[in-house]
Amino acid sequence: MKNKKETIKKIVEYLNNPDADGGGFWLPIIQRRFVWNEEQIEKLFDSIMREYPISTLLTWRTDDQVRRRKFIDNYKASLDVTDFYVLEDNKIKTLVLDGQQRLQSIFIALKGSYEGKELYFNILSGYTTTLPEDVKYSFKFIDKTDKVDVQLPWIKLKDIVFNPKSYNRISGDLMRRFKTEFNRELTENQEQRIEDNVAQIVKVFNEENVSYQELDTIGNRELYTLDDIVEIFIRANSGGTVLGKSDLLFSLLTVSWEEAEEEISDLIEDLNKTGYKFTRDFVLKTCLTLLRKGASYDVNKFRDESTRQNIIKNWDKIANAIKGVKDYLFEKTLIRSDKALPSYLCLIPLIYFRYHYENQWKTTVGIDDYILRTLIAGSFSGTPDNLINQCTKKIDTKQAFIVQEIYDLITENGRRLEIKKQTILEQYYGSKNIHLFFNLWYKGFNYTPSFSGNAPSIDHIFPQSLLKSVREANPKTGAMNILKYKQWDRDQIANLMLLTQEENSFGGKSDIPPEKWFADKPDEYLELHLIPKNPRLWKLGKYETFIKERQKLIEQKFDYLILKK
Repeated sequence: MKNKKETIKKIVEYLNNPDADGGGFWLPIIQRRFVWNEEQIEKLFDSIMREYPISTLLTWRTDDQVRRRKFIDNYKASLDVTDFYVLEDNKIKTLVLDGQQRLQSIFIALKGSYEGKELYFNILSGYTTTLPEDVKYSFKFIDKTDKVDVQLPWIKLKDIVFNPKSYNRISGDLMRRFKTEFNRELTENQEQRIEDNVAQIVKVFNEENVSYQELDTIGNRELYTLDDIVEIFIRANSGGTVLGKSDLLFSLLTVSWEEAEEEISDLIEDLNKTGYKFTRDFVLKTCLTLLRKGASYDVNKFRDESTRQNIIKNWDKIANAIKGVKDYLFEKTLIRSDKALPSYLCLIPLIYFRYHYENQWKTTVGIDDYILRTLIAGSFSGTPDNLINQCTKKIDTKQAFIVQEIYDLITENGRRLEIKKQTILEQYYGSKNIHLFFNLWYKGFNYTPSFSGNAPSIDHIFPQSLLKSVREANPKTGAMNILKYKQWDRDQIANLMLLTQEENSFGGKSDIPPEKWFADKPDEYLELHLIPKNPRLWKLGKYETFIKERQKLIEQKFDYLILKK
């Protein structure tokens, strides 16, 4: 391993440049996506200007035929990283194993843009007393078409960094701009600040202050195998927060399967078209379970080449099993959005059954009840890996998904399964399962409209403001300053209804009391929302009676879910 140093300007010229020393710097496809935001990049450049160390990079110089991708210059969150893949070759190149976020940030700032905005520097900053404690040199991403913000003292950073003139000529040009373009006289302190800042930029971007360790396998491929490189990559990243465990597992998978990112991304995009939020974590955990490796995340499982090869070999069947269960969920349970799906893990035993026993899957009954009951009871909450493994063993033993036997397993593991009427009536505004119940309740509502702004929303039947107006006497002072209806009284499910965006928009229900809102509504509307039809109960003075009557209607609505003694 070699220890090297280079200037920031030189490092930037290495990125995506096959003619540079070492064949240029590139990213291996095992690297995750760029995740830094504007503020993080701005603070990085403050650190650079203050000559703070920005950590050592780790690179791999190789002529192996490994897949790589370019650094992104003009970053947009909507970009597809597969568009930056480079064709494999046996040419010498240097791959960045640790330091992507820093190098990518520097490249964006000095050679490109962030969502169409370029990095500007406040040439008069640098006084620690006039800025927040954690910032001395002020940087900001500004839209280059914004004529209001793009003016002195904000100077495009790249115009100074790559200016071939000496620092005193650059600072002189800037001071003349203040006078000629903006008719602005500078104080002696401001002129000195400009000179000092330009000198500092020239210094920090031209000094060899970027350290990196280079693994070099040119002419000695036995020194580090590809598996060694992945292991080094994992160890370099696992100590921080940049990579999650699924990212590390995925990095191992990509060693054997070059198309892993594209295939898994395509699957997740397909799964989420109808409003769900399936993740790569879920897909990888499901893969391990389907291959009978156990549901728990374990890096050693993905170090096993046979596991990786089995995923590749059976990928189409794995993807079809996951999509098959997702389709069942959407079509048979009416749980059609992420809001109504508090946990995805109860689906893994079903995917296992669908994967290994597809013919039996087609004729099995009670699956819809299993999904609804386990979701409502939270049977797979927390860390259910052991329960998932027991469910798959039971499925193999019976070669069937016998719902009652799965229920028995759940209760034997000390997990909740029973749904009482209080489970439903104790739901409240903002609770984890409230959208699950409303999704089952309002089967005619579109929970996933094309425009998210048109999504239905939960609203109070008796408005909060109206209930807060009811006061009781303070037992100590006698003053009427005690709220009669506390937050729970106001936010309970019996005082909630689902409204379309049109009903709840400006000019809609808002704070209209129920006696006015329901006055002209037909019986079908009242029945849909489970509203007691006696108009006298819609008055504020009858709130408690209204709640009791509506609780009865809600209980009747969900009677089919409640376990009978």
